[in-house]
Amino acid sequence: MNWNTLLLMRQELVLTTVILILLVVDVIVKNKKSLNIIAILLFGIYTILGFFPSGNNELFGGMYKNTELIFAFKNILNIGVFLITMISVSWVNKKMLPLNKVAEFYALMFSSYLGMLFMISAGHFLMLYIGLELATLPVTALASYDMFNRKSSESGIKLLLSAAFSSGIFLFGISMIYATGGSLYFNSIYGNIAISYLSIMGLFMIFAGLAFKISLVPFHFWTADVYEGAPTPVASYLSVISKGAAVFVLMILLFKVFSNFIDLWIYLLYGISILTMFIGNFFAIRQTNMQRFLAFSSVAQAGFILLGFLSADQVAVSAVVYFIAIYVLSNILVFAAVQSIGLASNKYNIEDYNGLYRTNPLISIALMFGLFSLAGIPPIAGFFGKFFLYTAAASKGFYLLVFIAVVNVTISLYYYLIVVRAAWLRKSDNPIQFYKSDIFMKISLVIVSTALLVLGLFSPFYEYIFSISNI
Repeated sequence: MNWNTLLLMRQELVLTTVILILLVVDVIVKNKKSLNIIAILLFGIYTILGFFPSGNNELFGGMYKNTELIFAFKNILNIGVFLITMISVSWVNKKMLPLNKVAEFYALMFSSYLGMLFMISAGHFLMLYIGLELATLPVTALASYDMFNRKSSESGIKLLLSAAFSSGIFLFGISMIYATGGSLYFNSIYGNIAISYLSIMGLFMIFAGLAFKISLVPFHFWTADVYEGAPTPVASYLSVISKGAAVFVLMILLFKVFSNFIDLWIYLLYGISILTMFIGNFFAIRQTNMQRFLAFSSVAQAGFILLGFLSADQVAVSAVVYFIAIYVLSNILVFAAVQSIGLASNKYNIEDYNGLYRTNPLISIALMFGLFSLAGIPPIAGFFGKFFLYTAAASKGFYLLVFIAVVNVTISLYYYLIVVRAAWLRKSDNPIQFYKSDIFMKISLVIVSTALLVLGLFSPFYEYIFSISNI
Protein backbone atom coordinates (compact mmCIF):
# COMPACT_ATOMS: atom_id res chain seq x y z
CA MET A 1 0.00 0.00 0.00
CA ASN A 2 1.30 3.44 -0.91
CA TRP A 3 0.13 6.99 -0.27
CA ASN A 4 -1.89 7.18 -3.49
CA THR A 5 -3.78 4.06 -2.49
CA LEU A 6 -4.48 5.42 0.96
CA LEU A 7 -5.86 8.61 -0.57
CA LEU A 8 -8.76 6.55 -1.86
CA MET A 9 -10.01 6.95 1.71
CA ARG A 10 -9.58 10.69 1.50
CA GLN A 11 -12.96 11.72 2.93
CA GLU A 12 -12.13 10.09 6.25
CA LEU A 13 -8.56 11.41 6.20
CA VAL A 14 -9.68 14.96 5.46
CA LEU A 15 -12.32 14.86 8.21
CA THR A 16 -9.72 13.58 10.68
CA THR A 17 -7.50 16.48 9.67
CA VAL A 18 -10.41 18.91 10.18
CA ILE A 19 -10.91 17.60 13.73
CA LEU A 20 -7.21 17.92 14.58
CA ILE A 21 -6.98 21.43 13.12
CA LEU A 22 -10.04 22.49 15.10
CA LEU A 23 -8.51 21.26 18.36
CA VAL A 24 -5.18 22.96 17.65
CA VAL A 25 -6.88 26.23 16.72
CA ASP A 26 -8.84 26.08 19.96
CA VAL A 27 -5.56 26.26 21.87
CA ILE A 28 -4.24 29.16 19.79
CA VAL A 29 -7.29 31.39 19.28
CA LYS A 30 -8.33 33.65 22.13
CA ASN A 31 -11.65 34.75 20.65
CA LYS A 32 -13.58 31.51 21.11
CA LYS A 33 -16.61 32.84 19.25
CA SER A 34 -14.58 32.75 16.03
CA LEU A 35 -14.31 28.97 16.42
CA ASN A 36 -17.87 28.71 15.07
CA ILE A 37 -16.84 30.30 11.78
CA ILE A 38 -13.65 28.22 11.65
CA ALA A 39 -15.63 25.00 12.18
CA ILE A 40 -18.10 25.96 9.43
CA LEU A 41 -15.31 26.89 7.01
CA LEU A 42 -13.33 23.71 7.68
CA PHE A 43 -16.34 21.44 7.29
CA GLY A 44 -17.49 23.45 4.28
CA ILE A 45 -14.14 22.80 2.57
CA TYR A 46 -14.43 19.12 3.49
CA THR A 47 -17.96 18.99 2.03
CA ILE A 48 -16.81 20.55 -1.25
CA LEU A 49 -13.86 18.14 -1.50
CA GLY A 50 -16.29 15.29 -0.98
CA PHE A 51 -17.84 15.97 -4.40
CA PHE A 52 -14.61 15.02 -6.19
CA PRO A 53 -15.19 11.35 -7.06
CA SER A 54 -12.67 8.68 -6.17
CA GLY A 55 -14.21 5.84 -8.21
CA ASN A 56 -14.93 2.28 -7.13
CA ASN A 57 -12.13 0.99 -4.95
CA GLU A 58 -11.25 -1.21 -1.99
CA LEU A 59 -8.70 -0.94 0.81
CA PHE A 60 -7.37 -3.33 3.45
CA GLY A 61 -8.35 -6.42 1.51
CA GLY A 62 -11.96 -5.31 1.12
CA MET A 63 -12.57 -4.06 4.66
CA TYR A 64 -13.13 -0.57 3.27
CA LYS A 65 -15.11 0.02 0.08
CA ASN A 66 -16.17 2.93 -2.07
CA THR A 67 -18.80 2.76 -4.80
CA GLU A 68 -20.78 5.40 -6.65
CA LEU A 69 -23.73 4.77 -4.34
CA ILE A 70 -21.61 5.08 -1.19
CA PHE A 71 -20.00 8.21 -2.60
CA ALA A 72 -23.41 9.80 -3.26
CA PHE A 73 -24.80 8.84 0.13
CA LYS A 74 -21.79 10.26 1.95
CA ASN A 75 -22.31 13.55 0.14
CA ILE A 76 -25.96 13.60 1.21
CA LEU A 77 -24.93 13.19 4.84
CA ASN A 78 -22.06 15.69 4.40
CA ILE A 79 -24.59 18.35 3.41
CA GLY A 80 -26.77 17.39 6.37
CA VAL A 81 -23.91 17.71 8.87
CA PHE A 82 -22.84 21.01 7.31
CA LEU A 83 -26.36 22.41 7.75
CA ILE A 84 -26.53 21.16 11.35
CA THR A 85 -23.15 22.81 12.01
CA MET A 86 -24.56 26.11 10.76
CA ILE A 87 -27.74 25.96 12.83
CA SER A 88 -25.72 24.94 15.90
CA VAL A 89 -23.93 28.30 16.04
CA SER A 90 -26.72 30.16 17.85
CA TRP A 91 -27.07 27.41 20.48
CA VAL A 92 -23.32 27.13 20.99
CA ASN A 93 -22.92 30.90 21.38
CA LYS A 94 -25.67 31.11 23.96
CA LYS A 95 -24.98 27.95 25.97
CA MET A 96 -21.35 26.91 25.47
CA LEU A 97 -19.45 30.10 24.71
CA PRO A 98 -19.64 31.30 28.35
CA LEU A 99 -18.24 27.90 29.42
CA ASN A 100 -15.46 27.98 26.81
CA LYS A 101 -16.61 24.67 25.30
CA VAL A 102 -17.08 25.62 21.66
CA ALA A 103 -14.44 23.59 19.82
CA GLU A 104 -15.20 20.44 21.80
CA PHE A 105 -18.81 20.48 20.60
CA TYR A 106 -17.85 20.48 16.93
CA ALA A 107 -14.98 18.04 17.49
CA LEU A 108 -17.36 15.53 19.08
CA MET A 109 -19.92 15.93 16.30
CA PHE A 110 -17.32 15.49 13.56
CA SER A 111 -15.74 12.52 15.39
CA SER A 112 -19.11 10.81 15.58
CA TYR A 113 -19.66 11.47 11.90
CA LEU A 114 -16.23 10.03 11.11
CA GLY A 115 -17.40 6.76 12.63
CA MET A 116 -20.49 6.83 10.42
CA LEU A 117 -18.34 7.27 7.31
CA PHE A 118 -16.44 4.10 8.23
CA MET A 119 -19.76 2.32 8.84
CA ILE A 120 -21.05 3.27 5.41
CA SER A 121 -17.88 2.12 3.64
CA ALA A 122 -17.45 -1.06 5.68
CA GLY A 123 -16.96 -4.32 3.79
CA HIS A 124 -16.11 -6.26 6.95
CA PHE A 125 -17.98 -6.70 10.22
CA LEU A 126 -14.98 -5.60 12.29
CA MET A 127 -14.76 -2.31 10.38
CA LEU A 128 -18.52 -1.91 10.77
CA TYR A 129 -18.37 -2.48 14.52
CA ILE A 130 -15.45 -0.08 15.04
CA GLY A 131 -17.29 2.56 13.03
CA LEU A 132 -20.44 1.95 15.04
CA GLU A 133 -18.64 2.48 18.33
CA LEU A 134 -16.81 5.57 17.07
CA ALA A 135 -20.15 6.98 15.93
CA THR A 136 -21.89 6.22 19.23
CA LEU A 137 -19.54 7.31 22.01
CA PRO A 138 -19.07 10.98 20.97
CA VAL A 139 -22.80 11.47 20.42
CA THR A 140 -23.58 10.25 23.95
CA ALA A 141 -21.33 13.05 25.20
CA LEU A 142 -23.14 15.49 22.92
CA ALA A 143 -26.52 14.42 24.29
CA SER A 144 -25.43 15.44 27.79
CA TYR A 145 -23.46 18.51 26.64
CA ASP A 146 -25.83 20.98 28.27
CA MET A 147 -24.30 20.07 31.60
CA PHE A 148 -26.43 22.34 33.79
CA ASN A 149 -29.63 20.87 32.41
CA ARG A 150 -30.73 17.78 34.36
CA LYS A 151 -32.69 16.40 31.41
CA SER A 152 -29.63 16.67 29.20
CA SER A 153 -27.55 14.67 31.67
CA GLU A 154 -30.28 12.04 31.88
CA SER A 155 -30.50 11.79 28.11
CA GLY A 156 -26.75 11.19 27.85
CA ILE A 157 -26.88 8.41 30.46
CA LYS A 158 -29.93 6.77 28.84
CA LEU A 159 -28.31 6.92 25.41
CA LEU A 160 -25.03 5.50 26.71
CA LEU A 161 -26.66 2.57 28.52
CA SER A 162 -29.01 1.77 25.64
CA ALA A 163 -26.18 2.02 23.11
CA ALA A 164 -23.96 -0.27 25.20
CA PHE A 165 -26.72 -2.86 25.40
CA SER A 166 -27.45 -2.71 21.66
CA SER A 167 -23.73 -2.86 20.79
CA GLY A 168 -23.39 -6.00 22.90
CA ILE A 169 -26.28 -7.63 21.05
CA PHE A 170 -24.83 -6.52 17.71
CA LEU A 171 -21.39 -7.96 18.56
CA PHE A 172 -22.92 -11.23 19.75
CA GLY A 173 -24.75 -11.47 16.42
CA ILE A 174 -21.49 -10.94 14.54
CA SER A 175 -19.87 -13.79 16.48
CA MET A 176 -22.71 -16.10 15.44
CA ILE A 177 -22.33 -15.15 11.79
CA TYR A 178 -18.59 -15.78 12.03
CA ALA A 179 -19.24 -19.18 13.59
CA THR A 180 -21.50 -20.21 10.72
CA GLY A 181 -19.88 -18.37 7.80
CA GLY A 182 -16.21 -18.65 8.76
CA SER A 183 -15.46 -15.06 7.75
CA LEU A 184 -16.25 -11.46 8.61
CA TYR A 185 -15.91 -10.14 5.05
CA PHE A 186 -19.24 -9.26 3.46
CA ASN A 187 -18.19 -10.72 0.08
CA SER A 188 -17.10 -14.00 1.66
CA ILE A 189 -20.34 -14.41 3.62
CA TYR A 190 -22.55 -13.49 0.66
CA GLY A 191 -24.05 -16.71 -0.73
CA ASN A 192 -21.84 -18.92 1.46
CA ILE A 193 -23.66 -18.90 4.76
CA ALA A 194 -26.07 -21.73 5.48
CA ILE A 195 -29.50 -21.07 6.92
CA SER A 196 -29.42 -22.54 10.43
CA TYR A 197 -30.72 -21.67 13.86
CA LEU A 198 -27.38 -20.09 14.71
CA SER A 199 -27.17 -17.94 11.58
CA ILE A 200 -30.82 -16.88 11.94
CA MET A 201 -30.15 -15.82 15.53
CA GLY A 202 -27.09 -13.90 14.35
CA LEU A 203 -29.16 -12.11 11.70
CA PHE A 204 -31.83 -11.12 14.24
CA MET A 205 -29.24 -9.82 16.72
CA ILE A 206 -27.46 -7.75 14.08
CA PHE A 207 -30.83 -6.40 12.99
CA ALA A 208 -31.70 -5.54 16.60
CA GLY A 209 -28.43 -3.64 17.06
CA LEU A 210 -29.10 -1.46 14.02
CA ALA A 211 -32.84 -1.17 14.76
CA PHE A 212 -31.86 0.65 17.95
CA LYS A 213 -30.07 3.29 15.88
CA ILE A 214 -33.02 3.64 13.52
CA SER A 215 -35.58 3.76 16.39
CA LEU A 216 -37.67 0.89 15.08
CA VAL A 217 -40.33 -0.53 17.39
CA PRO A 218 -39.70 -2.19 19.88
CA PHE A 219 -36.18 -0.69 20.03
CA HIS A 220 -37.40 2.91 20.23
CA PHE A 221 -37.94 3.43 23.97
CA TRP A 222 -34.85 5.62 24.39
CA THR A 223 -35.79 8.01 21.58
CA ALA A 224 -38.31 10.41 23.15
CA ASP A 225 -36.40 10.94 26.41
CA VAL A 226 -33.07 11.45 24.64
CA TYR A 227 -34.48 13.83 22.03
CA GLU A 228 -36.25 15.89 24.69
CA GLY A 229 -33.22 16.22 26.95
CA ALA A 230 -30.48 16.58 24.35
CA PRO A 231 -29.57 19.99 22.92
CA THR A 232 -31.76 20.66 19.88
CA PRO A 233 -28.91 20.48 17.30
CA VAL A 234 -27.85 17.14 18.81
CA ALA A 235 -31.42 15.82 18.61
CA SER A 236 -31.43 16.91 14.97
CA TYR A 237 -28.14 15.10 14.38
CA LEU A 238 -29.46 11.90 15.98
CA SER A 239 -32.69 12.13 14.00
CA VAL A 240 -31.20 12.47 10.53
CA ILE A 241 -27.47 11.67 10.35
CA SER A 242 -27.27 8.80 12.82
CA LYS A 243 -30.50 7.28 11.56
CA GLY A 244 -29.58 7.77 7.89
CA ALA A 245 -26.22 6.02 8.29
CA ALA A 246 -27.80 3.08 10.16
CA VAL A 247 -30.53 2.70 7.50
CA PHE A 248 -27.91 2.56 4.74
CA VAL A 249 -25.83 -0.05 6.58
CA LEU A 250 -28.90 -2.18 7.31
CA MET A 251 -29.85 -2.02 3.63
CA ILE A 252 -26.38 -3.19 2.56
CA LEU A 253 -26.44 -6.09 5.02
CA LEU A 254 -29.94 -7.30 4.15
CA PHE A 255 -29.70 -6.90 0.39
CA LYS A 256 -26.21 -8.33 0.03
CA VAL A 257 -24.84 -10.24 3.01
CA PHE A 258 -28.15 -11.81 4.05
CA SER A 259 -29.84 -11.91 0.66
CA ASN A 260 -30.44 -15.67 0.89
CA PHE A 261 -32.36 -15.06 4.15
CA ILE A 262 -34.89 -12.85 2.37
CA ASP A 263 -37.82 -15.16 3.07
CA LEU A 264 -37.16 -14.61 6.78
CA TRP A 265 -36.37 -10.92 7.05
CA ILE A 266 -38.94 -9.72 4.52
CA TYR A 267 -41.81 -10.66 6.85
CA LEU A 268 -39.92 -9.39 9.88
CA LEU A 269 -39.69 -5.98 8.21
CA TYR A 270 -43.35 -6.22 7.17
CA GLY A 271 -44.53 -6.60 10.76
CA ILE A 272 -42.09 -4.11 12.29
CA SER A 273 -42.99 -1.53 9.65
CA ILE A 274 -46.66 -1.68 10.65
CA LEU A 275 -45.90 -1.51 14.38
CA THR A 276 -43.43 1.34 13.94
CA MET A 277 -45.78 3.46 11.85
CA PHE A 278 -48.79 3.03 14.15
CA ILE A 279 -46.94 3.40 17.48
CA GLY A 280 -44.90 6.36 16.27
CA ASN A 281 -47.97 8.14 14.94
CA PHE A 282 -50.31 7.49 17.87
CA PHE A 283 -47.72 8.52 20.45
CA ALA A 284 -46.85 11.65 18.44
CA ILE A 285 -50.50 12.77 18.69
CA ARG A 286 -50.24 12.76 22.51
CA GLN A 287 -47.10 14.92 22.75
CA THR A 288 -47.03 18.53 23.84
CA ASN A 289 -43.25 19.09 23.82
CA MET A 290 -41.94 19.75 20.31
CA GLN A 291 -38.78 17.68 20.67
CA ARG A 292 -40.70 14.67 22.01
CA PHE A 293 -43.19 15.26 19.22
CA LEU A 294 -40.41 15.12 16.64
CA ALA A 295 -38.97 12.03 18.32
CA PHE A 296 -42.13 10.02 17.73
CA SER A 297 -42.47 11.56 14.28
CA SER A 298 -38.98 10.21 13.63
CA VAL A 299 -40.09 6.76 14.82
CA ALA A 300 -43.06 6.82 12.44
CA GLN A 301 -40.84 7.91 9.53
CA ALA A 302 -38.59 4.90 10.24
CA GLY A 303 -41.62 2.69 9.69
CA PHE A 304 -42.19 4.30 6.29
CA ILE A 305 -38.54 3.73 5.38
CA LEU A 306 -38.98 -0.03 5.84
CA LEU A 307 -41.56 0.03 3.04
CA GLY A 308 -38.77 0.66 0.59
CA PHE A 309 -36.80 -2.37 1.78
CA LEU A 310 -39.48 -4.83 0.73
CA SER A 311 -38.72 -4.98 -2.99
CA ALA A 312 -35.04 -5.71 -2.23
CA ASP A 313 -33.83 -4.54 -5.64
CA GLN A 314 -32.57 -1.45 -7.44
CA VAL A 315 -35.95 0.24 -6.99
CA ALA A 316 -35.70 -0.31 -3.23
CA VAL A 317 -32.19 1.12 -2.99
CA SER A 318 -33.03 4.25 -4.99
CA ALA A 319 -36.30 4.81 -3.08
CA VAL A 320 -34.63 4.51 0.34
CA VAL A 321 -31.64 6.71 -0.54
CA TYR A 322 -33.87 9.36 -2.12
CA PHE A 323 -36.21 9.36 0.88
CA ILE A 324 -33.28 9.71 3.31
CA ALA A 325 -32.02 12.72 1.33
CA ILE A 326 -35.43 14.43 1.55
CA TYR A 327 -35.91 13.37 5.17
CA VAL A 328 -32.55 14.91 6.13
CA LEU A 329 -33.59 18.29 4.72
CA SER A 330 -37.14 18.16 6.13
CA ASN A 331 -36.17 17.24 9.67
CA ILE A 332 -33.27 19.69 9.80
CA LEU A 333 -35.65 22.47 8.74
CA VAL A 334 -38.16 21.66 11.52
CA PHE A 335 -35.48 21.23 14.17
CA ALA A 336 -33.85 24.50 13.10
CA ALA A 337 -37.16 26.31 13.55
CA VAL A 338 -37.72 24.68 16.96
CA GLN A 339 -34.21 25.61 18.08
CA SER A 340 -34.56 29.18 16.87
CA ILE A 341 -37.85 29.63 18.72
CA GLY A 342 -36.56 27.89 21.85
CA LEU A 343 -33.44 30.03 22.13
CA ALA A 344 -35.43 33.24 21.67
CA SER A 345 -38.29 32.43 24.05
CA ASN A 346 -37.30 29.31 26.02
CA LYS A 347 -40.62 27.81 24.86
CA TYR A 348 -40.76 24.28 23.47
CA ASN A 349 -44.43 23.28 23.82
CA ILE A 350 -46.81 23.18 20.88
CA GLU A 351 -49.33 25.48 22.56
CA ASP A 352 -46.59 28.09 22.95
CA TYR A 353 -46.60 28.41 19.15
CA ASN A 354 -50.10 29.90 19.15
CA GLY A 355 -50.07 33.08 17.10
CA LEU A 356 -46.47 32.58 15.95
CA TYR A 357 -47.26 33.70 12.40
CA ARG A 358 -48.41 37.14 13.54
CA THR A 359 -45.11 37.94 15.26
CA ASN A 360 -42.61 35.80 13.30
CA PRO A 361 -44.01 35.04 9.83
CA LEU A 362 -40.77 33.87 8.21
CA ILE A 363 -39.94 31.23 10.82
CA SER A 364 -43.58 30.09 10.63
CA ILE A 365 -43.24 29.58 6.88
CA ALA A 366 -40.05 27.56 7.34
CA LEU A 367 -41.70 25.44 10.04
CA MET A 368 -44.72 24.83 7.79
CA PHE A 369 -42.51 23.81 4.85
CA GLY A 370 -40.67 21.26 6.97
CA LEU A 371 -43.84 19.79 8.50
CA PHE A 372 -45.59 19.59 5.12
CA SER A 373 -42.58 17.76 3.69
CA LEU A 374 -42.60 15.27 6.58
CA ALA A 375 -46.34 14.79 6.08
CA GLY A 376 -45.87 14.19 2.34
CA ILE A 377 -47.95 17.06 1.01
CA PRO A 378 -47.26 18.03 -2.63
CA PRO A 379 -45.53 19.89 -4.14
CA ILE A 380 -42.99 19.74 -1.30
CA ALA A 381 -40.33 17.08 -1.92
CA GLY A 382 -41.47 14.85 0.95
CA PHE A 383 -44.46 13.75 -1.15
CA PHE A 384 -42.22 12.19 -3.78
CA GLY A 385 -40.00 10.59 -1.13
CA LYS A 386 -42.99 8.67 0.24
CA PHE A 387 -44.37 7.99 -3.24
CA PHE A 388 -41.21 6.13 -4.28
CA LEU A 389 -41.32 4.08 -1.07
CA TYR A 390 -44.92 3.07 -1.88
CA THR A 391 -43.83 2.20 -5.42
CA ALA A 392 -41.06 -0.07 -4.11
CA ALA A 393 -43.46 -1.97 -1.83
CA ALA A 394 -46.23 -2.17 -4.44
CA SER A 395 -43.81 -3.53 -7.08
CA LYS A 396 -43.64 -6.78 -5.08
CA GLY A 397 -47.36 -6.98 -4.41
CA PHE A 398 -47.46 -5.62 -0.84
CA TYR A 399 -50.66 -3.69 -1.53
CA LEU A 400 -52.10 -4.18 1.95
CA LEU A 401 -49.00 -2.67 3.53
CA VAL A 402 -49.17 0.27 1.12
CA PHE A 403 -52.78 0.82 2.16
CA ILE A 404 -51.77 0.69 5.85
CA ALA A 405 -49.02 3.22 5.08
CA VAL A 406 -51.52 5.56 3.42
CA VAL A 407 -53.73 5.31 6.54
CA ASN A 408 -50.71 6.23 8.66
CA VAL A 409 -49.89 9.16 6.40
CA THR A 410 -53.40 10.44 7.08
CA ILE A 411 -52.83 10.08 10.83
CA SER A 412 -49.49 11.86 10.60
CA LEU A 413 -51.06 14.66 8.57
CA TYR A 414 -53.41 15.29 11.51
CA TYR A 415 -50.70 15.81 14.11
CA TYR A 416 -48.43 17.79 11.78
CA LEU A 417 -51.35 20.12 11.09
CA ILE A 418 -51.84 20.57 14.85
CA VAL A 419 -48.53 22.46 14.91
CA VAL A 420 -49.32 24.36 11.72
CA ARG A 421 -52.73 25.32 13.12
CA ALA A 422 -51.15 26.59 16.34
CA ALA A 423 -48.70 28.77 14.45
CA TRP A 424 -51.06 30.07 11.77
CA LEU A 425 -54.66 29.94 13.00
CA ARG A 426 -54.62 30.08 16.78
CA LYS A 427 -54.41 33.36 18.69
CA SER A 428 -52.55 33.98 21.92
CA ASP A 429 -52.63 36.72 24.52
CA ASN A 430 -48.94 36.16 25.14
CA PRO A 431 -47.40 35.15 21.78
CA ILE A 432 -43.72 34.62 21.18
CA GLN A 433 -42.27 38.05 20.62
CA PHE A 434 -40.57 39.05 17.39
CA TYR A 435 -36.89 38.13 17.31
CA LYS A 436 -34.03 38.00 14.83
CA SER A 437 -32.06 34.84 14.13
CA ASP A 438 -28.33 34.94 13.45
CA ILE A 439 -27.06 34.95 9.88
CA PHE A 440 -26.13 31.25 9.86
CA MET A 441 -29.62 30.23 10.92
CA LYS A 442 -31.19 32.46 8.26
CA ILE A 443 -28.97 31.07 5.52
CA SER A 444 -29.72 27.49 6.59
CA LEU A 445 -33.47 28.05 6.65
CA VAL A 446 -33.43 29.65 3.20
CA ILE A 447 -31.23 26.92 1.67
CA VAL A 448 -33.28 24.03 3.05
CA SER A 449 -36.69 25.59 2.28
CA THR A 450 -35.61 26.33 -1.27
CA ALA A 451 -34.14 22.85 -1.74
CA LEU A 452 -37.35 21.15 -0.59
CA LEU A 453 -39.42 23.23 -2.99
CA VAL A 454 -37.06 22.80 -5.94
CA LEU A 455 -36.71 19.04 -5.43
CA GLY A 456 -40.49 18.81 -5.26
CA LEU A 457 -41.08 20.69 -8.51
CA PHE A 458 -38.11 19.57 -10.58
CA SER A 459 -35.84 16.76 -9.63
CA PRO A 460 -33.44 14.81 -11.87
CA PHE A 461 -31.91 13.75 -8.56
CA TYR A 462 -33.98 10.56 -8.31
CA GLU A 463 -32.92 9.45 -11.81
CA TYR A 464 -29.30 9.92 -10.79
CA ILE A 465 -29.77 7.89 -7.61
CA PHE A 466 -31.57 5.15 -9.54
CA SER A 467 -28.74 4.95 -12.10
CA ILE A 468 -26.14 4.19 -9.41
CA SER A 469 -28.31 2.04 -7.10
CA ASN A 470 -26.47 -1.24 -7.58
CA ILE A 471 -25.22 -2.83 -4.37
